[in-house]
Amino acid sequence: MSTVEWPDLAAWYDEKMGETGDFWHRTLLDPALFAQLGEVAGLATLDLACGNGHNTRRLARLGAHVTGVDFSAGVIARNQAREAHEPLGIAYHAADAARLDMLADGAFDLVICQMALMDIPDAAGAIGEAARVLRPGGRFVALFAHPCFDPPDGSTWLWERGGPSGTIWRKVWRYREPYVGRIYFRVGGEVVYVASQHRPLAWYVNTLAAAGLVITTLDEPKPSDEFIAGHDYGKWMTHIPLHCLIEARKVS
Repeated sequence: MSTVEWPDLAAWYDEKMGETGDFWHRTLLDPALFAQLGEVAGLATLDLACGNGHNTRRLARLGAHVTGVDFSAGVIARNQAREAHEPLGIAYHAADAARLDMLADGAFDLVICQMALMDIPDAAGAIGEAARVLRPGGRFVALFAHPCFDPPDGSTWLWERGGPSGTIWRKVWRYREPYVGRIYFRVGGEVVYVASQHRPLAWYVNTLAAAGLVITTLDEPKPSDEFIAGHDYGKWMTHIPLHCLIEARKVS
C-alpha cells in the first residue's frame, strides 16, 4: 500500500470515468448535481476541479460557455486532446483551485465543484476564488463527501445481527476537529491512497459566509433506483446520506 497524489492517477482516473462517469457518478452524483443546476444554456460556467471533464463536456453540450480547471496537468492534457478532436468551446487550465490568477473577477454566472472540496488542501482559498470569479448573484454549487457521515478514516458501515435480517448502522468516531485522512483505491492490483481533508459542516458554512456566499440550498442526495439495485450501499444510503450538496449565491 502506498500514498499517491491525484496527478499520479490521471490515466487510471480518466479510464475509470470515461465519457459518462463511473457508476457512482452516473447513477447518484451527476443526477443530483444537474437537478440542482437546472438550465445552464448561455451561462458562463467554471467547472472547478473538473477531473477528466465528463461533466465539463456535458455542460458545454447543454449550451453553457465552459471553463475547466484541475490541479492535474495530466487530466487537463487529456481534456485538451478531446477538445481538439471534438471542439466544444471549452477552455482548460491546469491550476491550483485556490489560485485562479488566469480568470477575471466576476467572469462567471456559475461555478461548480463536484467531489473535490475534501481533496483540496486550501479549500478556503478555493471557495474564496470561486466567490471572486462569480458575478453578483452568481451561484456556487458544490457536491462533496458528507462531513457528518463520511469522514475519512473516521466512519464505516456496521452490521449487527438483530432478528432474521440484522441492522446496518453508520458508525462515526471522528468529526468535530479538522484532520487529514485517507481515501483508498485499487489501481492495477495495488491498493493506494490519497489524502482527504476532513472539515466539519460548520467549517463549510462559515467559510462560504466569509467569502460573501449565502447558502440557498442544502441537500443530501438520495440514491436512485438504479444505484440501489446496483450497489450494496444503495439500500443503506436511503437512510444515511454519504454526500452533501450546497448551493450558495454571491451577494455582492
